[in-house]
Amino acid sequence: MTLPPLDSSALREWERIAAGPVTAGAPARRTGAWPLRVVRLAAMALLVVLLPFLVLVKVAVFLYEREGYSTALALAGGTACTAAIVTAYAALVWHCLTGRVRLALVARRFALPLVVAYCGYALIYLSSTNAKSERVRAYYASLHPLLRVALSTLIIADRHMVVTDLARGPEDYAAMGLAPNDGSLHYVQRDGYAHAADLRTAGRSELKNALVRVYFWSMGFPTLRHAGTSDHLHVELPVR
Repeated sequence: MTLPPLDSSALREWERIAAGPVTAGAPARRTGAWPLRVVRLAAMALLVVLLPFLVLVKVAVFLYEREGYSTALALAGGTACTAAIVTAYAALVWHCLTGRVRLALVARRFALPLVVAYCGYALIYLSSTNAKSERVRAYYASLHPLLRVALSTLIIADRHMVVTDLARGPEDYAAMGLAPNDGSLHYVQRDGYAHAADLRTAGRSELKNALVRVYFWSMGFPTLRHAGTSDHLHVELPVR
C-alpha cells in the first residue's frame, strides 16, 4: 500500500514547534544609560580627589575630640593617614608607568612633603577673597588649627565661601549692640585659640548652605544657623 505524501508545510510547522521558541535578537542598547554612567564616573573621580582632604580633617578631629590627643598629635595623625592615601595613589600611577612599586620612595619624596606643605598652607593662609575683612584675616592665626584646616579644605570645594568672624572680645559684642557672652567660643580659650568661626550664608543658595553644614557635621564640628547681627553659620570645635 502506498502512503500519501506528507504536506511539506506541516513538516516545517512541526520542526518549528519542536525547536522551541525563537530566540529574540540582542536587545537594543539603552541610549539613556550613558548619562548615568557619566555621573557615576564623575562622582567617583570627585571622591578620589577629595578623599585625602576629608580624611585629614576627620581623623584629626576624631583623635582630638574622642581620643584626647593634643592638637599637634591629632594633626600629625591626620597627616599620616592622608599621606598613606596619597602614597597609594602615587604608587598606583608609578606602577602603571614603570611596572614597579616603590612605596617608601613615593611616601618619602612625594606624598609626605605634599601633605605637610598643604597643612602649612592651611594653617597660615586665608585669602582676602574668603575673608570678610582684613580684621578677619588678621585673626586667622588665633583660630584653632583643626578649624583652620577644616576651613581650608572647604574652600577647595567652595571657592566663594566667606568667613565673616573669628576671634572676639567682650568689646566686640558691645560694638555689635549685643550683651557679652562669657561662654562664647569666639573668645580665646585656655589653649590659646578661638574655637569658633562664622561663615556667610546670605546671598548663597540654601542647598550650598545645607551642604556646608553637612560637611562640618560629618567632620565632627557642631554648627548653628542663626541670625544675630546677620544671617550666618556658626561653626565650633568643643573645648576639652
